[in-house]
Amino acid sequence: MNHVMGLDAGGTKTVCLLADEDGRVLSDVRGGGANLQLAGELGLEKVLHDLMERAIGDRPVVPKAICLGMAGVDREDDAATVRAIMSRIAYKARIVVVNDALISLLAGASTGPGVVIVAGTGSIAYGRDHLNRAARAGGWGYVLGDEGSGYWIGRHALRAVVRDADGRGRPTSLTPRVLAHFQLSRPQDLVGAVYHRSLSPSAVAALAQCVREAHAEHDQAATWILEHAAGELMASAASVVRQLKMEDAAFPFVLAGGMFRAVPWLGHELTQRLPHIAPRSRVHVLDQEPAVGAVQLAIEELGGAARIPIYV
Repeated sequence: MNHVMGLDAGGTKTVCLLADEDGRVLSDVRGGGANLQLAGELGLEKVLHDLMERAIGDRPVVPKAICLGMAGVDREDDAATVRAIMSRIAYKARIVVVNDALISLLAGASTGPGVVIVAGTGSIAYGRDHLNRAARAGGWGYVLGDEGSGYWIGRHALRAVVRDADGRGRPTSLTPRVLAHFQLSRPQDLVGAVYHRSLSPSAVAALAQCVREAHAEHDQAATWILEHAAGELMASAASVVRQLKMEDAAFPFVLAGGMFRAVPWLGHELTQRLPHIAPRSRVHVLDQEPAVGAVQLAIEELGGAARIPIYV
């Protein structure tokens, strides 16, 4: 019996699944975020190696194929670095390194055409058509883009609080919620909390919970933030559909990432809006780990070569 491994490396958490050649998961282990830009090459290697070792444990198995899904590996420099890491720690297995959006799409739509909207710490829309051609929009990282992501939502929450404090913006119940989140007594203390603690993107993304709570009480600032987040995610999805000319096709939209669990309103809103882009589409929230898609690609690689979509 041959074995494979599928990994999903995200900004907040990393999941590693050990499975047999039929896709039965034998081990499921989780660790912290594994981001090349934030952790660096050595930090990323340590996280991945630790998870892979823990997934195998004391089993007398050696994976024959391993797939890693990770943001940023569409960029050739990052891809080369990640492949070098995997070649050092991957037990001489066959290696597949792909964008984490692809494994989310596979987990939610299997081998057919579809579009995935990922909203976690970062955000991206990614799609594949019936000819195995791919397109993407977003995924530029938290400085350049990632609109609609947890970081984007959290950053706008912080801005709403300081605008409230200055009298430049509307009063908002985000102020006491954000201050309580950081255990602060006044908005001015946010300067130290944000800049001196060097908050990670995932720490800023955690403020989405405050936005969800304020939105539930009809806070205007929180409502503005979430409505614009939904609009940004819609815009990315619409771009992918246009690039692949899928407006008239029947396919699933898959909603993946922690924001759809942290802020369920986003999923409900996109479920209503997305059919306007492609009337024959259907929408569902991913109900299993994206790493399941990585296992599928590892099994394909075990059988010869994984079919990776080619960008249009």
